[in-house]
Parts: sequence; structure tokens; C-alpha cells
Amino acid sequence: MTVKLARKSVITITNLSLGFLGKQLFNKINLHIKAGEHIGLVGPNGSGKTTLLRLLAGEITPDSGEIRFEKGLRLGYLPQDAYEALPGNLLASLINAIPNRVALKKEMVAIEKALASGSPHVEQEKMATRLADIHHELTSLDSLFPPHKAEKILLGLGFKPDDFSRPLSSLSGGWKMRAALARLLYQNPDLLLLDEPTNHLDLPSVRWLEAFLQDFKGSMILVSHDRDFLNRQTQRTLALEVEGLRVYSGNYDFYLKAREEERKALEAKARNQEQRVKEARKFIEKFRAKASKARQAQSKIKLLDKMALVETYRPQKTIHFSFPKVSRSGRVVVTLDGVSKGFGSNMLYKNLYLKVLRGEKIAVVGPNGAGKTTLLRLVAGEIEPDEGQITLGHGVTMSYYAQHHSEMLDPAKSVLEEVYQVVPHESISFVRGICGAFLFPGQDVEKAVGILSGGEKARVSLAKILVRPGNLMVMDEPTNHLDIISSEVLIDALADFNGTLLFVSHNQSFVNRLATKIWDIRDQGIKEYPGTLYEYYDHLSRKGEGLGPGLQETQKGSKYRAQKTISRKMKRAERAKKRGLISATLKPIQKKLQDLEERIDELERKKTELEAILSNPELFKDQDRSLPLLNEYGNIKKKLEDLMGRWERGHEELERAKRKFALL
Repeated sequence: MTVKLARKSVITITNLSLGFLGKQLFNKINLHIKAGEHIGLVGPNGSGKTTLLRLLAGEITPDSGEIRFEKGLRLGYLPQDAYEALPGNLLASLINAIPNRVALKKEMVAIEKALASGSPHVEQEKMATRLADIHHELTSLDSLFPPHKAEKILLGLGFKPDDFSRPLSSLSGGWKMRAALARLLYQNPDLLLLDEPTNHLDLPSVRWLEAFLQDFKGSMILVSHDRDFLNRQTQRTLALEVEGLRVYSGNYDFYLKAREEERKALEAKARNQEQRVKEARKFIEKFRAKASKARQAQSKIKLLDKMALVETYRPQKTIHFSFPKVSRSGRVVVTLDGVSKGFGSNMLYKNLYLKVLRGEKIAVVGPNGAGKTTLLRLVAGEIEPDEGQITLGHGVTMSYYAQHHSEMLDPAKSVLEEVYQVVPHESISFVRGICGAFLFPGQDVEKAVGILSGGEKARVSLAKILVRPGNLMVMDEPTNHLDIISSEVLIDALADFNGTLLFVSHNQSFVNRLATKIWDIRDQGIKEYPGTLYEYYDHLSRKGEGLGPGLQETQKGSKYRAQKTISRKMKRAERAKKRGLISATLKPIQKKLQDLEERIDELERKKTELEAILSNPELFKDQDRSLPLLNEYGNIKKKLEDLMGRWERGHEELERAKRKFALL
């Protein structure tokens, strides 16, 4: 027999509370993070995801409560904006990130200098012994953290060998983020805290990171707006809900299903309780004044008083919108005719001949630096090609969501002013309604754009598109500052959009669910692949260019479907078993209560009959007749009191049984 050992907790959170700017983010939360667990952390923007990661990383302290770490735990944290400018070059920054390596090397150099200077013999012996120990420790570190592994990680994240010797200070913000992620992965911590790690990655790097994390043996807490990425990486979900922190033993899709089941169960419970309250009140009103039923009416009142109010389901506030129908354009929406573009000696495209047709949803993919954003800027008319021309088709109107959308907003304007300027002919109430759909209700529309967060600015930019959408939508990384719920809402809205879409996104879920065609930028050209992202991965795999996560899912499809069928059968069997258990538990209690009520009704009928007889004064002149009737009346009263007590206890037993099965 195999004994499965319970995994130890690497972090234990006890009664943790934290308030921020007058808002209670966490209220006495308790949590265990086990060794080797890969956990998804979800919730809308502003719910406290980043704050929780910062608490675990020790960057901030809670108002109350405790966070206990396993002794010797090595923790690595990647914030959303890790632009720290470290000295030295790229590869050296990774190798020297290993704790104690730099200190050992400095000590080694100092000892070697001291030995060369001719120290006393006794001192030389001590230094030589220490030098041998240092060499042994460095050899051990090189074995655990080999330099070739650092190179492999850098290549996987999109760096080229020529970049290894580049100073970190020369990298752009996005590449500094990649360098920070590379250092973190190279250190191989016991617990990884990753806050949107794919934000500055291209799709090839996202695929590589996905494979790396699937092999990571340590614990991990991941925040991501990419549903597919999150689903494949996590087996447990922490959800920051309106009612507090909730824990679910499955990935994001499992959490959504469980949350929906909770909603249905709570609503059914509330309806059930409402019906029982109505029935009890009806009984009370009907029999309160009737002497024979007064005791039962009082018992019903007691039951109503004991009934705890069912807490109704409280959903998160999320953006909600759909794009209105747009006018029909000509069949050819965009034509690229002999387009070439480069910057200095870096030629991005040479002689592109491409067409975008009405209704297509085209995803532009390729490594960072290939020219994805440049292509969208060319189509949007922000920049001109070096050669050739780009023309829009008949009746084409365009909306452009730029990656640098926040720079295109006026920080001095309010949210309302920024959106209203797009549609000055519309009413203020119409624009307020649009802003409300993007979570700017009431006075929030008066907020200055300059004080908004990245996610809020992204919502303003989306609102500006929604109020006047073109029939050609050009979007560059539209999900970058959105939470996963908002990303899913945007996907659904774009899936129903009746116009044409040309977009760039590193979000695999976003690309796969929307793309009808892939434009792959490589070798100064663009190659077209009809179909979804995972069909594109499949094509690359068959060409021997690597196995993508999408193909892994495809290959596992039949096995997954079989497992799903088995799972459904098991669930049906479990539900049937539960129904049988509920019936076996509740039916005897209900039968007992029915029998008691019938006996109570019978005795109350006899009691009423006796009361009518005993109300005649003439009866008491004959003791032989009156005494037996009085004795019988007394016995009936005692029996009724006993039966009513048993009836009340029976109802309490029924209430407990129903609570056990969550039927109330």
C-alpha cells in the first residue's frame, strides 16, 4: 500500500488584516501555501492581488495578523514594473544574482592578493585552507547554478547571444523586465511570486516561459490576465471576492464553474427559505387565534426567529459592454502594396504585398523587435512606409488602440471630458452611461486622467473606441493593463464585433479565441497562416519548429475528452449517491413529524370535544360521569404537551439535517 504524505506548508497566514486608503482589502484572512503548489491569484483590478504579493514578499506589513515562513525559504518576487537599473552586463547580472557568489569571489581575490604579498607562514596556512573552502563552495554553486543555464534562460526569453555582454542600463523598460524575470528563474527560488509575468513578452517567449514553469518544482503564486496560460499553470485558485478571500481546489476554469454553482446554490437556498417563511407566516396568521393550534403557531414563530438569513450571491463589479453594429465596408479593407520599412540599418519589412479582407480577425505575431507595433502604426497612419503605400478600402473607418494609449490621453482632462470629446454630438447622460459600463460611475467620471492607474487608463481608451467604433479595429496589446475578467469581457465583445480586426497580443487566450488568420513576421517578410493560434502552433510543430502549448492540448484532446466523460459519470454517480443519502436521512425525520402531527391533530380533536362536554355545568352534578371525563381530559393535555415537545425537537433535527446537506 502506498502512503501519500501531506505536503508541508511553506507559508502560513493567520488572521491577516490590511486597510489601504480607507478601504479594507483583507479582513482576518487565513491561508496555507504548500510546497510545490502552483496557485492562481485572481480578482478585479483594485481587489488587492498585487498587495497580497507584496505582503508575502515582505515589501509591506499587515495592520494585524501574522505571516510565517518555513525556515530557510528562498522567495522570488517579480512585480509588474521591475525596471531596476542594476550595474554590469546582462549575463553577469544573472550569474552574480546567486546569493553569496559575489561575496565568495571577492573574498577569493582578497586572499589571493594576501598570499602573493608574502604573509607569515601560519597566516598563509589559514588562508590557503580558507581558499580551498571557497573554491569548493564556488564549485558547488556552479554545479547548482551552471552559467550555461543562465544563457539558456536568456535565449528562451528572447535575448540574443550578442546581448549577453550588453550593459543592463542600455536596455529598454520591457527588456529590463525580461532581465529581471530571467534572474528570478535562474535563482530557482522555493516560492515564485509572479505578477503578470507575460506583460512584456512576445508569444514565442510566452510559450518558452510556459514550458519552463510547468517543469518548475517549487511553489508559485501567479497573477495573469491570460486565461489559457493561467489554466495550464495552476492547480489551485485564490479568488479575492466581495465577501473576502476564497480558495478553490482547481484552475481558473474550475473556479468559474465552482463560483457559478455557489451562485445557483445560494439562490436556490434563498428561494427555499423564502417559501418556507411564507408558509410559516401563513400558518401563523391562520391559526394564531385558534386555541387548538396556538401551540403550533408559537413553535412556528420560534422557528422563524431561529432561521438565519441566507446570504445572497454578490458578484464582482466588472466592465460590461458590446460593440454596436458598424457600417459595412468594401471587401478589401487594407492593401499593403510593396511596403518596406526600417530604422537605420535595421530593415523590418521588404516589399510586403498583403490584403486585409472584410470580417477577418488577423493576429500579428513574431518576436519582440520584429516590427509588430510598427506594422500597426503604419496601418493606422501614425508613420509612413519607406517604400510602397498602404491604402484603406471603400467605406473603411478606423479605430486605433495603441500600446502607448496612455500617452494619447490628456492628463488634465476628466474621464468624462476625454470620452465626450470623441462624440460631442451625443448627450452627457449617454457618455456617462458608457463611462459607467467601464466602471466609472457617479462622481468617478470627474477624476483627472493624470491620476488614474494603468488599468483605469486602459478602460478610458476602450470607452473612447466604444462610443464611436470604426469598422476596422487596430489594437496593440489591448489586454496589457486589464484584469482577467475584463480581458474575457473584451474577448467576448470582439468575438461578436461585425467589423474587421487587426491586432497584436501576447495573451494566448485572446489570440486563439479571436484570430481567423495569423500574420507571422520573420525574415523581413510576413507569412500568412489561416486559422487560430493553436492551429498555427500545430503547423509550426509539423514543420519541426517546436511544439506549442496549443498542440500539446490538441494531442491530449482525446485523452482529455475520455477523462472528462469519466469525470461526468463519476459526478452523476456522486450526485445520485448524495440524493440517496439525503433521502435516507431526511425521510425518517419527515415521516416521524407527519405521524406526530396526525396524532396531535387527533388528540386536539378529542380535547375540543371534551372541552365542549365539560363546559356544561349540569355534568358535574354526576361525579360518576364527570370524574372519568376530567381524568381523560388531563391525560390528553399531558400527551399533547409531550407530543408538541417531540414535534419541536423533530423540526430542529430536520433543520440541522438540511443544513448539513446545504438545503436551506
